[in-house]
Amino acid sequence: MALSMKHSSIILFFASTLFLQVALGEITCENLPTNICSFSISSSGKRCLLENSANEDGKLEYQCKTSEVIVANIAEYIETDECINSCGVDRNSVGISSDSLLEPQFTAKLCSPSCYRNCPNVVDLYFNLAAGEGVYLPDLCSKQRSSPHRAMIELLSSGAAATDASAPIASEDIIVGAPDISPASF
Repeated sequence: MALSMKHSSIILFFASTLFLQVALGEITCENLPTNICSFSISSSGKRCLLENSANEDGKLEYQCKTSEVIVANIAEYIETDECINSCGVDRNSVGISSDSLLEPQFTAKLCSPSCYRNCPNVVDLYFNLAAGEGVYLPDLCSKQRSSPHRAMIELLSSGAAATDASAPIASEDIIVGAPDISPASF
């Protein structure tokens, strides 16, 4: 019973914090619950990212942190569940990485009309990650629709595979402010 009360108190605290932030119109990454951290944008326009570290007992703890990656034209934003599902992204993603662009199933979802046309936050993030790998996302999506296998071969030959794919791209390597991606460009 005490454990249940403790969990209820924690849930109530996070819900209250989130409600207060929304009511006041301010989102601070460090105050977001970890289950909505990834793909959120703070009031200052910086991306939130989920980080993990081992505590004293050796267990992984997750924290929401403010990155140095500034998003042009979007602030105070928590990604919708619809976009999370449509784009095939995971709210439990730790850090920011372009690794998933190498997965054909992910690229197909990212380039699908339901994601590409309706989820500018996710598309902006992966536009910049792709650019950091020397890939223009609209071209990759066009090739994904016509020849998914060829799109992956070209992505791999672009040099994306030559980088350390397990390491997140540093914020200074990310081009901020992807162009507006409209249905006309799709």
